[in-house]
Amino acid sequence: MKYERFEQLPVWQAGMTLAERSFKLTADRAFNYQGDLRSQLQRAALSVSNNVAEGFERGTTQELLTFLYIARGSAGEVRSMLCLLERLDHFAHLKPEISNLKSLAESISRQLRSWADSLQNSPITGQRYLTVKTQRAAEQKKRADAFLEKLKAAQGRHNPPN
Repeated sequence: MKYERFEQLPVWQAGMTLAERSFKLTADRAFNYQGDLRSQLQRAALSVSNNVAEGFERGTTQELLTFLYIARGSAGEVRSMLCLLERLDHFAHLKPEISNLKSLAESISRQLRSWADSLQNSPITGQRYLTVKTQRAAEQKKRADAFLEKLKAAQGRHNPPN
């Protein structure tokens, strides 16, 4: 599937869920007098979806990759802070939600890594570098590949295996 808007990206949507649930978690009374921790967790969680969005909008594959790795780093930062919360008795009543958030952050990290791996050696340089000439060439290649596939399929029907 080709995504035209970052809002359509499953990893962006998961990042928004991570941010939303992190804000909900930090609204708990256990975070009273824990302003720095509350703020840092909120900012790191929000950074995941924001960096996916910014990278997507940049228009080059290389910039997208850079921002995917930044988003991945933020997901790791969220997990690290959640690990700390699990160790502190003050947050014991939040353990189930903390565990769920850690799992979500890990899932997001895996998704970002997979996407980055698929882009790493891609010949696609990004929307910003598309010119009319390169768009025409890509479309012509697409039509030629489709024609060759049809030709192979037709040959297969006329030359059944022995």
